[in-house]
Amino acid sequence: MRKPREFIRTRRRFIADAALGTAGLGLVPAAAWSCAPPQGSQASGTGLIYDSRYLDHVLIRPDGGRPPEIPERLVRIREELVARGLDEATVPLAPAAEAMPYVTAHHTPEHVAAIRELDVTGPVAELAVSGALTGVDAVATGQVKNAFCAIRPPGHHANNTGAEEGFCYYSNAAVAAKYAQQAHGFERVLVIDWDYHHGNATQNAFYDDPSVLFFSAHDWAAYPRTGDPGLTGEGEGSGLNINVHLDCGATDADMLGRWDDTLSPAVAAFNPDFVIVSAGFDSRQDDLLGCFALTDDAFRRMTRMAMDYADACCEGRVVSLLEGGYNLDGTALATAAHIETLLEE
Repeated sequence: MRKPREFIRTRRRFIADAALGTAGLGLVPAAAWSCAPPQGSQASGTGLIYDSRYLDHVLIRPDGGRPPEIPERLVRIREELVARGLDEATVPLAPAAEAMPYVTAHHTPEHVAAIRELDVTGPVAELAVSGALTGVDAVATGQVKNAFCAIRPPGHHANNTGAEEGFCYYSNAAVAAKYAQQAHGFERVLVIDWDYHHGNATQNAFYDDPSVLFFSAHDWAAYPRTGDPGLTGEGEGSGLNINVHLDCGATDADMLGRWDDTLSPAVAAFNPDFVIVSAGFDSRQDDLLGCFALTDDAFRRMTRMAMDYADACCEGRVVSLLEGGYNLDGTALATAAHIETLLEE
């Protein structure tokens, strides 16, 4: 086991812009981190993982209806990135990692067999995992410092039912976390989930695992109604599963405050080697399936804090995976703010 580093926790104050439109937001403290200087050269740049085949998956209900997890989500994100020049500022990466050995190691044979029977969706779901693993590869090998995976379908609700759950088929973040450990030798992985919905499949994957710290801030009353704050892990993983409930209408200050008072101390104690973000933008204001009031500034700040953790603990290693987000314009704007922050050195 690697020796724990000593942390010095300092305070960084963020001044709320009046344009946020959140009454009483005021000053929201966040955590900056300092530890022993990292050894060796530092990677730079932000990878952007994408493949046009992600657009091929279309979820259609038995009644013929289409839920809001649609290909246009990625189309609109790509448009916004191009408009801001972020497509040129990032390092383009195509999904190349072989996903199925790690999918089958995580999911049951019955689940995998059922998903693979889906003509178009099965291969695209596998490609989504490949995109996540490619992001891990790029960051782990120093090709880039951090990465955003513009992948679909999402994954943090995918257990082993043999069917789609909450638009998810394979547990992208959980498989990526295990991959970081198994393929690259990282011992401790932090998974941060800021999606409006609880990342129940990620929780289930690591509930008794002392090598993964899982933090999910969500509306407990929303689908899948599994994010009980009283569930904190069991056995050797006790205390390493952190569920934070936020009420409908939660503001930037509500979310960031829980990062500061709950997540930051846990990260300092856990001392991760690698950081994975389940980046669900349905926690943004005006989402079709969420009722939080988070602004794009909240996503900038959360991204910056995740980067601070990674800079202090693990040489900046952050891989972010697209999860939810169903207001097309809102998701695109929040994603762009997220990537702009990842690009900051």
